[in-house]
Amino acid sequence: MKKILIFLFVTGFLLGAVADGWSQAKDFKWATSAAGSSGHRALVNLAAVLNKEMPQYKIAALPTPGAIVSVKGYAQGQFDGYYGADVAFYELANDINRFKGFKAHIKRQPVQSFWTFSVEVGVGILAKDKEKYKQWRDLSGQPVFTGPLPWDVRAHLERAFKTLGVNHVYREMDLSSVGSQLEAGNIKAFIAYTNAMATTAPWIIEISVGTDWAILNPSKEENDLLRKDGFWVADVKPAAFKRDIHAEKAVLLPFYYGFHVGLEVPEQEVYKMLTIIEKNAAELAKADAGFKQIKEDMPGFQRLGVEAALNFVPIHPGLAKYMRERNVWDSKWDGRIAKPK
Repeated sequence: MKKILIFLFVTGFLLGAVADGWSQAKDFKWATSAAGSSGHRALVNLAAVLNKEMPQYKIAALPTPGAIVSVKGYAQGQFDGYYGADVAFYELANDINRFKGFKAHIKRQPVQSFWTFSVEVGVGILAKDKEKYKQWRDLSGQPVFTGPLPWDVRAHLERAFKTLGVNHVYREMDLSSVGSQLEAGNIKAFIAYTNAMATTAPWIIEISVGTDWAILNPSKEENDLLRKDGFWVADVKPAAFKRDIHAEKAVLLPFYYGFHVGLEVPEQEVYKMLTIIEKNAAELAKADAGFKQIKEDMPGFQRLGVEAALNFVPIHPGLAKYMRERNVWDSKWDGRIAKPK
């Protein structure tokens, strides 16, 4: 009888331990851009919602020097999720620019699973220089901070400058010093951008406190050249910058950003994640205006993101399932759904 009791006790203990192990949340390392960036702010808010609604995961928002670092880190097995843009996916697929030579180091293929917001890129200058600089090409030969080297916003603006033949001098610097460097004349312009045409990055808000800057819009001729080269050009209201930008509107160049996971997260879990985000979209938009597009039309925005990156990275089956149910899926994309190797 004593042996039977001991056996039952040990068996019960082991079964309890297994059950506790199953009930414990899985640590999920989701990488994003640097602290002070729009991406970091957005993922902190998104993780708070998902941690509450999906207790099986314990999501940590991990800052990196830039979104591209998160994509590379995921591909090499360092992170469970990443912050990826169609700009980065284009470079990855074509083995160019910041991803040149990287294909040989890929351990797992990045896929697209949740498109979060658009980012609209432009240029800021000192307000007192408005009469000196009338268009982007006036910055040729001038020192310009187009963003930290790894950042997608920088890659997008640099590509636009190349299209227009703006031969500027790039200056690298800490985000907190952009305002003082502009005031001192060490740079003549800096990258200014918005999220979802509704808000801007924390670091831009911070430099706006002590620096009177203005938006520098491209000329009509420059707009035409950019559109011809495939850029989407958007008019953004000054309120998005939360300050007087000394212009009636900001003419910016949008692209798409998303917080993505790979096939390690099953189809049903990604589908559930997307439905949870949709359900909490109003709460997310209240915490961060960057989620405005998700609040207004999450299915439609997923379609825009997928179309932008369709030929560069495959689509998570969980996203495909979500889009089919919301009637925004195109059957022509069936061949682009990611499959386990």
